[in-house]
Amino acid sequence: MKLFYRQSGQGEPLIILHGLFGSSDNWYTLAKTFAEQFTVYLIDQRNHGQSPHSQEFDYKLLAEDLLEFINEHNLKKVNIIGHSMGGKAAMNFAVKYPERVKKLIVVDIVPKAYPVHHDNILEGLLSIDLSHLSSRTEADDLLSKYLPELDVRQFLLKNLYRTSDGGFGWRPNLKAIDDHIKEIGEGMQYDGQYEGPTLFIVGARSTYFKMGDENLLQQVFPAYKLVTLDSGHWVQAEKPKEFAETVIPFLVK
Repeated sequence: MKLFYRQSGQGEPLIILHGLFGSSDNWYTLAKTFAEQFTVYLIDQRNHGQSPHSQEFDYKLLAEDLLEFINEHNLKKVNIIGHSMGGKAAMNFAVKYPERVKKLIVVDIVPKAYPVHHDNILEGLLSIDLSHLSSRTEADDLLSKYLPELDVRQFLLKNLYRTSDGGFGWRPNLKAIDDHIKEIGEGMQYDGQYEGPTLFIVGARSTYFKMGDENLLQQVFPAYKLVTLDSGHWVQAEKPKEFAETVIPFLVK
């Protein structure tokens, strides 16, 4: 699958993978910082952003999409940053194709299964009748019945866009995500290890990392390092300066 991407900077290749319901736009500001030292590729993964939709959706497919992208751009070894779902995709890719990864950075996710916890998000998004939607404000009002958190609604509504006929559309393929949401919560879909340098950055106020997960990290990523920042799940958005100051030294040393 040919993925939509944004490219900037020069230097070693650095690929950034967004999380569920996200897109390359989420990383635009941080990419400017990274582009001072790296060639940055912000990718929209399948069923997200401006990349194609498909009813097939799991981590093996996301890993294969990434391999196709790397080959198309004649990249030999890449650095990868992946947040949440993007982190799971990056971990699966690194385990399957370790020879193509120089350094791996995984943000607020670990290689284990998570219970389905996006039900209210999907229910809220799917409840909005786009054919009768008049404005973003109306969409926010409708979504607030399912999601009281304003910042979460603002993040999700970045996916709402004007169609050529003046109506509204969703960037993500909500049906495919809804159909495969259990698979998105699964643990590693490839067995094995990635023995290269790996940095896990987790949010101190996030629930995605639990005490004892270090044992799992050691099994799959024996050369891992763990850093905790004072944030929730969206570490890079909540603490962009601290995030960049953590990532860049790891990549350049």
